[in-house]
Amino acid sequence: MQVFHRGDSLRHDPDRYFRRGAIVDHPEQAERYAVLLEVVQSGGHRVSEAGDFGLDPILATHDSGYVAFLRDVWARRGELPGSTDEILTGHFARPHMHRRPEGLLGLIGLYTADTSTPIRAGTWDAIYGSAQVAIAAADAALTGAPAYALCRPPGHHAYADSAGGFCYLNNSAIAAERLRATSGGRVAILDIDVHHGNGTQGIFYERADVFTVSVHADPIDYFPYFAGYADETGAGPGEGFNRNLPLPQGSEDSVWLEAIREGLSAIAAFGPAALVVALGLDASEEDPIGALEVTTRGFGEAAGLVAGAGLPTAIVQEGGYLCPALPRNLAAFLEGFR
Repeated sequence: MQVFHRGDSLRHDPDRYFRRGAIVDHPEQAERYAVLLEVVQSGGHRVSEAGDFGLDPILATHDSGYVAFLRDVWARRGELPGSTDEILTGHFARPHMHRRPEGLLGLIGLYTADTSTPIRAGTWDAIYGSAQVAIAAADAALTGAPAYALCRPPGHHAYADSAGGFCYLNNSAIAAERLRATSGGRVAILDIDVHHGNGTQGIFYERADVFTVSVHADPIDYFPYFAGYADETGAGPGEGFNRNLPLPQGSEDSVWLEAIREGLSAIAAFGPAALVVALGLDASEEDPIGALEVTTRGFGEAAGLVAGAGLPTAIVQEGGYLCPALPRNLAAFLEGFR
C-alpha cells in the first residue's frame, strides 16, 4: 500500500490536559506517530513524505478565519498574560452567544471546544502537515491503488470552524473534499473510530454529494455526547445522506463488523466514486480511552470488508492511543486490506 506521512507530526507535543477535574497525561502524544510509522516502514509498504499542496485544499473545507487563527495564534501569545508553553482558555462560546470577540482569549474560546486541544509552538506545523498527508493520500487513491494517510494529530472532531477532541483540521473531510473535486463524483466517508465523527458530520450535514457513515460507541454517555445519534440523518439538501450506527459500550467484533457491513451497504446504494475510511484504532479492546472490545483479528476482517467495496480508497488515521495493541491493529488492518 502507498503510505504518506510528514515528520512535522512530531512538532505538536501535548503532555497534559484537564479532564474531569484533574490534570492527566494527554493521550494524543507525539509518540503515536513514531509507533505507527514504524509499523508501515517495517511492513513492506511504499512509504513517502507528503508534499505541500498549500492552503487551498484546507480552505475548501474550513472557515478562513478559523484557519488564520490556527496559523497565527502562537505568534500572538504575547497578548495573553502569563502565557507558558501552551495556549488554552477556560471560556468557551455557546450557541446562544452573540458576538465574535476581537481579543485573543475570546477567540480561543470561540474556535476551540474543550481543554484537550492546546496550541503549542509546533501545533500549526503539525496540523498543516497532517492535512497535507490526507491530501496526498486522496490524490494517490484516484490512481487505482488504496493509500494510507498517517495523519497525526487526528481530525474528525474538528468542525469547519472549531477544534476539539484532540483535533484541529479535519483530515478525513479534507480528503473527501479533495476526492470530490478531483473525481467529479460523489464521495462517501466511513468512520470506524470508537468516537463519533461529529466534526465530519457537521461539515457535510447539509450536503448530498458526500455521504457520511459513522460506526461508534453510543454517545449517550461517551464523547462527543452531543452528536452521533441514529436520528441524525442530515438536513436540507443533505437529508438522508448522514448515517450514524451507535453501538453499546463493550460491543465485540461481531457487533462492530455487522455495523460496518450495514454502513458499507448504505454506501454501495449511494454509489460514490471514491471512499474515505476514517480509521480509528481506538475501538480496540486494549485502547486506554476506548469503549468497544474489538480484537486485532476484527480490524483485519474490517479491512477485508472495506476492500470488498471495490472503491478508490483513502484511509485516514484518526484515533488509536498508546497500548501494546496499537501497532498490531494497524498492521492487521493494512494487511487485511492488501
